[in-house]
Amino acid sequence: MNMFTKILAITVTAMSVAAISTVTADEQKSPEEAAIDYRQAGFSMIKHHFGPMGAMVKGEKEFNAEEFAKNAEAVAALSKFPINGFIPGSDMGETEAKDNIWANMDDFKKKMETFQVEAASLAEIAKGGDMAAIKPQFGKVGESCKACHKEYKKD
Repeated sequence: MNMFTKILAITVTAMSVAAISTVTADEQKSPEEAAIDYRQAGFSMIKHHFGPMGAMVKGEKEFNAEEFAKNAEAVAALSKFPINGFIPGSDMGETEAKDNIWANMDDFKKKMETFQVEAASLAEIAKGGDMAAIKPQFGKVGESCKACHKEYKKD
C-alpha cells in the first residue's frame, strides 16, 4: 500500500467514525432539538451561498456570472427548507428565533414564502449574467431576509 492509499484509508475511516458519532448524537436529540439544528443548518447554507453574491454585487469581489448563478440557484433551492424546522416546541433551546414566530406563524410563513419567490426570481435573472438586472433583484432578496430578521430573529 503506497502512502497516498494509506492516508486515504485513514481519512475515510476517520470520516466514517465522525459520521457515525454524529448520527448517534442526533438520535439522542428530541424532535424539537433536531428541528432547531435542521433550520439552523438551512440558514447557514443559505448564508454560505448568499455571501459571495453580496460581495460581487458590492464590487468587493470580481463578478463571475457562472459562480453567481450557481449560488443564486442554491439559495433558491435552500430557501424552501428552513420553514420545516419551525415545529411546535422548537422555540426552546439554543435558537435565535423570537417567541413571536409561533404567535404569528401565518405572517412568518408569508415572509418565508416571499423570500422563496424572490430567491427563485434571482436564480432566473442570474442565468442571464447581466449585473444590471441582477442587482435590483438581489436587493429584493436581501429585503425579504431583513423583513423576517427584523421581526422574528433575535440579535
